[in-house]
Amino acid sequence: MLAENYKEMLNGKSVIRELFTYATERGKEIGYENVFDYSLGNPSVIPPKEFTQAMIRLLQEQDPMVLHGYSPTLGNPTFREAVAASLERRFGIPYTASDIFPTTGAAGAIAHAVRAVTVPGDEIITFAPYFPEYAPYINLTGAVLKIVPPRVEDFQINFEAFQEILNEKTMAVLINTPNNPSGIVYSTETIRRLASILTEKSKEYGHDIYVISDEPYREIVFEGADAPCVSAFYDNTLVCYSYSKSLSLPGERIGYVAVNPACKDAETIVQMCGQISRGTGHNCPPSLIQLAVAEVVDMTSDLSVYETNMNILYKELLDLGFTCVKPGGTFYIFPKALEEDARAFSEKAKKYDLMLVPGDSFGCPGYFRMAYCIDTEKVERSLVALRRFVKECYGK
Repeated sequence: MLAENYKEMLNGKSVIRELFTYATERGKEIGYENVFDYSLGNPSVIPPKEFTQAMIRLLQEQDPMVLHGYSPTLGNPTFREAVAASLERRFGIPYTASDIFPTTGAAGAIAHAVRAVTVPGDEIITFAPYFPEYAPYINLTGAVLKIVPPRVEDFQINFEAFQEILNEKTMAVLINTPNNPSGIVYSTETIRRLASILTEKSKEYGHDIYVISDEPYREIVFEGADAPCVSAFYDNTLVCYSYSKSLSLPGERIGYVAVNPACKDAETIVQMCGQISRGTGHNCPPSLIQLAVAEVVDMTSDLSVYETNMNILYKELLDLGFTCVKPGGTFYIFPKALEEDARAFSEKAKKYDLMLVPGDSFGCPGYFRMAYCIDTEKVERSLVALRRFVKECYGK
C-alpha cells in the first residue's frame, strides 16, 4: 500500500513551482525573456569568483580521496570551524565547531532542528505570512504547526494572537527574518519582546521553548533596516542557515544548524543532529562543497541588484495604487491584490505574462508575492505589462 499522506500531497503541489513550470513552458512559445517570471526565488547573481577559484584549486591540488570521500557524521571539521569563527567575528557570540552541524541547505537545517526539540504531538508556532513548505517540514515529523495570523499593517509579529496560541504544548517558535514572502525584517523591538515572552512562558510551563530562526536571507538587508541577530537576544536559539542566497549556491545544497553556545545542552543538540541524520537518510553536504565554502564564509555575491529592483517595483506599485509594506531585505515584495481573491488576480496577470504568486499558501489571502531576483532590465520592461494589466483589468 502506498503512503496515503504523501499520496495526498500530490493534490496540493507547490503553487510557486507550478507557476514556474508554466512560465518555462510559456517561454518556449514566446521566448523566456518575454515572460516576466516573478514566481521562484532563484538567485539571479553569480557566486563570488573566489568560490569558483577555490573549487578549481581544490580539484587540482587536494587529495581526491579527501575531496570525494565521506564526510564525518557531524560534518567536515574545516567547514565547522570556519563557520563558527565567522559567526563569532560577525556577531560576537562565542560559537565553536561543536555548535555547528552542516546540512543540505536551510530546509535540511530545519528538518534537523525540529526533530531535535520536538516529539510527535508537540506544537511549533510560526507567523503568517510564512514559507509554505513549513507545513510539510513540521507536520510530517508528527509535530503540529500552528499559524499566528498576520499583522498586515507592517508584518511584524502579531503578539496578541501569538499569546492566545502559545500553550504548554509549544516546544518551539519558528521565525523567518528577513522574511519570505513579505521581505520585512523583524525589528529589535520585535525580537526583544518575543524573547521576553518565551523566557517567561518557559518558566511558567516548566520546559524550554526554542526559537528556530530560519535565516537564508540574513545577508540581503537593505539600507536603513533594523536587522538584529536573533541569537544575541535569546539563548535557546537554533539558527538554520543556507548559502543559497548569500553566495548564490542554491543547487549546491549547503547550510547549517548553529546552536547558540548559551543554549541549554547545545553540544548535545548538535550530536543529536548526527543521529537524526540516521533516521532521515541525510548525510551532510558533499565534502568538496564544504571545503570550498569554508574558504569564502565571510563573502557574498554582489547582492546590490536586489535593493535596486525592490526600489523600482515598490515605487511603481505605489504609483499604481497598490498597498504595500516596503521590504527591508530578501528579494521578495508582498503587495495587496487589487481584488479580494488573490488567486483570481494572479490568474488574470498570467494573460499579461506576469507570474505573480497568490498569498493564500503563505497564510495571507488577498496578497501576492513577487520574487524580483531577475535582471533589472527585465524588471523595468515588466512595468509596461504591469501597467497594462492594472489598467485593463482594474481601470487604474
